[in-house]
Amino acid sequence: MMHTSDPGPLSRRDVLMHGGMALAASALTPFALGAPGALRPGEKRRIGLVGCGGRGGGAAANALRADPDNVLVALGDLFPDMLQNTLNGLSGDAELAPRIDVPAERQFVGFEAYKQVVDSCDVVLFCTTPHFRPMHVEYAVQQGKHMFVEKPVAIDAPGLRRIWAASDEAKRKGLTLVSGLCYRYEKKKQETVKRVHEGAIGDIVALECSYNTGGLWHRGRKDNWSDMEWQIRNWLYHTWLSGDHVMEQAIHNLDKIAWVMGDKPPASVDASGGRIVRTDPIYGNVFDHFNARFTWEGGLKCFFSCRQWSGAKPDVSDHVYGTKGVAHIQSHKIEGENPWRWRTPEGMTDDMYQNEHNELFQALREGRQIHNGDYMCQSTLMALMTRMSAYTGQEISWTQALESQEDLSPAAYEWGDIAVGPIAQPGVTKFV
Repeated sequence: MMHTSDPGPLSRRDVLMHGGMALAASALTPFALGAPGALRPGEKRRIGLVGCGGRGGGAAANALRADPDNVLVALGDLFPDMLQNTLNGLSGDAELAPRIDVPAERQFVGFEAYKQVVDSCDVVLFCTTPHFRPMHVEYAVQQGKHMFVEKPVAIDAPGLRRIWAASDEAKRKGLTLVSGLCYRYEKKKQETVKRVHEGAIGDIVALECSYNTGGLWHRGRKDNWSDMEWQIRNWLYHTWLSGDHVMEQAIHNLDKIAWVMGDKPPASVDASGGRIVRTDPIYGNVFDHFNARFTWEGGLKCFFSCRQWSGAKPDVSDHVYGTKGVAHIQSHKIEGENPWRWRTPEGMTDDMYQNEHNELFQALREGRQIHNGDYMCQSTLMALMTRMSAYTGQEISWTQALESQEDLSPAAYEWGDIAVGPIAQPGVTKFV
């Protein structure tokens, strides 16, 4: 029997406490005490990057551009070629090259590389495959380091409970944690959502969002790659690594809906999905489309779809329907009784990727804390419960999703054989 018990903060904290996931308190590092990020004259802020893919390289460049006192001092990745490609790319940028100081002894490779990077820096950028995020953030919090944390932050509920507990501990320690849910740092979207919150469209009566795009990259397979290496290099297509594309990609639009809703979580979701186009075994065990209906207490609903079909009509949009009009969040306009459209002021730059790093390092300079931990975890859970519902064919409540015991972690983190998980069959696959 489904239940829709109150999904507020108390139920989340109860789950964390009963799950025994709270981190032990540890001493704050000097960097985290008092004015976080305060530098002595002539001192540089040491930046470390864990995860040297395209997003990692972009985040490192954003961090360096955000503050002239930032220096990239450490890189970590599972694969030496990925690390070297990112280092070469950053070093080839004439603007950034003078502030890159990553000698061979601070180039770390392997499953434990994240610890070495964290221990080498003041601020760490986590941009790895999502599966590894909980263990990485836990360690950074234990070591008292400020963080930029890419989305999503977990791929199953046990991982989410771990990172939520770590996030709470980071807040208690005064550590700054900025989320990679970058739309919240885009000024045009901030203004659009602000107007919705101020009543420009009246009372919200329904919501709709879509993240319908084409296919993404695939790196193939080399003869010398183990199963583990093949899966991680093609992590998008394996649920234990990516959480499926509803979590890894479409979370952006679900996060915008959560933002509009004041981060009040939905009570339940009823979703469907499957594989229609990407049926080849090279695509692992993920779906290529999802459709869902979220319901909040009181009956308000959001209708959601996402797909990755090359050649099909794209639609990345979100619409909020109210008693006085409609807000189109992605296109930054309002129709109805209070029409409005965003116009970028002359001279303004509004790069959401750069904005979030600018905010992070400005907060460190000023001794302020930014804590995005709660909404990054809530939006991850919103995407996770969608996958759970679509995979099982069942309606899933917020509390059920948070309390799920399904742990997708492999038996060991080592190079070797690892089977591809079964493709979910709605109505057959069980909720755990």
